[in-house]
Order: sequence, then structure tokens, then C-alpha cells
Amino acid sequence: MPAEMKIDAVRIPDRSALLDGDLHVPARCIGLVIFAHGSGSSRFSPRNRQVAAALESAGCATLLLDLLTREEEAVDLRTREYRFDIQRLARRVIAAADWASAHHRLREMNVGYFGASTGAAAALIAAAERPDISAAVVSRGGRPDLADDALGAVQAPTLLIVGGDDQPVIELNEQAKRRMRTIARIEIVPGATHLFEEHGALEQVERLAADWFREYLPRHAERGGALDMLDGVAPGEK
Repeated sequence: MPAEMKIDAVRIPDRSALLDGDLHVPARCIGLVIFAHGSGSSRFSPRNRQVAAALESAGCATLLLDLLTREEEAVDLRTREYRFDIQRLARRVIAAADWASAHHRLREMNVGYFGASTGAAAALIAAAERPDISAAVVSRGGRPDLADDALGAVQAPTLLIVGGDDQPVIELNEQAKRRMRTIARIEIVPGATHLFEEHGALEQVERLAADWFREYLPRHAERGGALDMLDGVAPGEK
């Protein structure tokens, strides 16, 4: 891990709930990626953490967030009722985006989202609700179809990554893409199943996601200013 990486444990409010998160900020970065995990997962998901590490190496700040409280997680383990509560999950991704827009180290950055499974729908809804700060979305094995009417309102360029052996999800992603009006692309990872557990599959996800965020996440017209503010120097003060 680079010595200049800043790592914080953070708590983000959503109504009466406090959501735990891990924020990693490289010394110089192109923007923030908020991770929206999928069904029954958390900020400790080894797959998301592996992808996050790759994005940090590519110059992205990352926020891995628990979208459910500990009490909700305990209930969800028994009933599975919260993991498909897309509106609740989306509201919390939006809360994280709003929190970042007020954070002294993050507020100059565009926001991207990396969503997995049901988290992809939550990420797309957040992008639709916060178009001014939302610059890019990447979905891994996601269910973008669950974003429903929000799909047509998404302005952020969106990459949908699906395993080649995850046939039902490929079809759902194709249906969702047809409803989107923004730049949207589907990438199929050959031989991969829903969790991308096959040898080399997740590494392909890392490369695709890093390329997408490098292309669409930076504020190109203000790149120097955003980077300088991270170093504690306002634009024009060098």
C-alpha cells in the first residue's frame, strides 16, 4: 500500500441509521468511486476490496460502504428482506454521495459508482438522482434492470460487466441497456460466472473498470484544481 494513501474509517448518516465505511484517498486522484455491494455482502467483500485496490492504483479514491446496519444485516441473514429493498439501498448510496460532496477532501471530485448484483441498481438510481456530481457507473454481475424507471434518467456513462456463463443476467443487462439514454456498454467476460470466481476473471473486471473510470471520472476542465485541492493547495496558489 502506498505510503501516501490516506485511510479513514467513516460513518455516514442516513436518517436514523449510521453506515460504516472505509475511505481510501490517494495523494493525487482523479475522483471518488463509491462501492455499492450486492446481495448479502458488506464492505468486507473480498471481491470488491480487490477491485478497490486496483482502482486506487489507477488513481481513484474509494469508499467501501455497508449499505445495511448491523441490526438489518442480522435480520437479512434470516429473511433476505433488505438485500432486495432497492429503494433503501439507493437512498444510502445517495447519502454517501451527498456526504462526499460536503467532505473537505472529496468535494472537488466527481463521483463514480461500482455496483455489484443488486447494488448496481442502487448505484444507477443514485447516479440518476445526483447527475451534477455523478460521472460514471460500473456494474459487475449486476441487476441494473431493478433500477426500473431511473434507467432512462441516468446521464453518467455506464459500463455493464457480465460473466459469459451468467446467461440470465446477460439478458437482464441487455434489456436494461436498451432503456438507457446515456453512453452505455456491455462487456462480457468469457467463461466467468456470476461471482467472477474463475481464474483471471476478476482481474479482467479490474482492468475494464479502471479504464472506464480513467476515461469518464475526472473533471477534465478542472483536473488541476481538483488535484491541487487534495494537496491542500487551492488553484492559483502554487
